[in-house]
Amino acid sequence: MQQTPVHVQHNPDLLGLIPIESKRIIEVGCSSGALAREFKALQPDCHYVGIEIDPSYTALAKRYCDECLTLDIESASADFWDSNADTDCWIFGDTLEHLRDPWQLLQRIRAHLPKSGSVVACIPNAQHWSLQAKLSIGDFRYQASGLLDKTHLRWFTRQTIIEMFDQAGFRIAEGLPRIFDEPGRAPFLTLIEQMAKAAGGDPGIAVSDALALQYVIRAVPNP
Repeated sequence: MQQTPVHVQHNPDLLGLIPIESKRIIEVGCSSGALAREFKALQPDCHYVGIEIDPSYTALAKRYCDECLTLDIESASADFWDSNADTDCWIFGDTLEHLRDPWQLLQRIRAHLPKSGSVVACIPNAQHWSLQAKLSIGDFRYQASGLLDKTHLRWFTRQTIIEMFDQAGFRIAEGLPRIFDEPGRAPFLTLIEQMAKAAGGDPGIAVSDALALQYVIRAVPNP
């Protein structure tokens, strides 16, 4: 299957969560290397490793990463994990949802991560109001990119993001929703509020959780 189109712009919210003191970073799904470019400008001494499954993307990212690998991270060997046990920050910028078993991968990272390490991620929100609206009329059609990216294998909400990291041995230390100006959403939010009431949920939380297009988080190991 064709990969998500390469992006040349970085995610500033994701960049803001990467610990500036990081000495060794692995970014899984580094695309063109845009995030590496921006972080290396702030911290040039950091050894930044980019991983891509598409060799053409790896070739692009080599411009900005100290090291680039073409690799299916879920099939990485034991030698890979042993040789990268000193990585103090792992980055997944809209990548975890593309994996077959992101829960297992996070557990493996937790087993190799230093106590002071962290995982920084951006994850699309399956509870976004636009998806709820589309589902209400059966309009669930895959697209080349975005929330309905045809290469997405997994879907997450705020609640299930928290649960995934908790189950893998992490706690979310900080994070924020990425909310954009989206004209026309107001009537849908009113309906989402009504649905939440009918379902016995908290309507205020339901509306709040419907606003985020993505969530960016930084997770650290549980004691």
